[in-house]
Formats: sequence, C-alpha cells, structure tokens
Amino acid sequence: MPTYAYACKDCGHAFDIVQSFTDSTLTSCPECQGTLRKKFNSVGVVFKGSGFYRTDSRDAKGNSVAAAPATPAPAAPAPAPAAAAS
Repeated sequence: MPTYAYACKDCGHAFDIVQSFTDSTLTSCPECQGTLRKKFNSVGVVFKGSGFYRTDSRDAKGNSVAAAPATPAPAAPAPAPAAAAS
C-alpha cells in the first residue's frame, strides 16, 4: 500500500499515512480540524538499464541478441609444432 503525505493549510501540521488506493483522501487535520492538502513527492521507482520491455533485448525467436563486433578480430597465429622428445 502506498504512503501519502499530507499538510494542513491552517496550522502547517505535516504527516505521512499509509492508505489503500481505494481509500478516500483525508480532508481534515487531526491536530486542528483544518483543511488538509495532499503533498506530491518525486516518484520512488527508477528504471535502470538499456531496455524496459522483456522483448527489447530478444530477437523474434526469443533468443538473446548479442552485439556483433564492429571489425573482425585478427586470426591468432597457429601454435608451433612441439619438438620431438628423444
């Protein structure tokens, strides 16, 4: 359940309360019975990363899409043959 912040317009009393989405908004201050206003804060959810949807990093078949290298890597030299033991 979300936490809502309220402040009284008359006495300045501020408080937070946990309410359900279906609960009605509070209208009277518990301290002085004055008019309350709901305070709005920044959103507490932060999405990080390159994609938002599950399908953003997958191809049509459901496999992960890997970034292809920009230039092909040079071939490694073949290992030298081992010296024969006598």
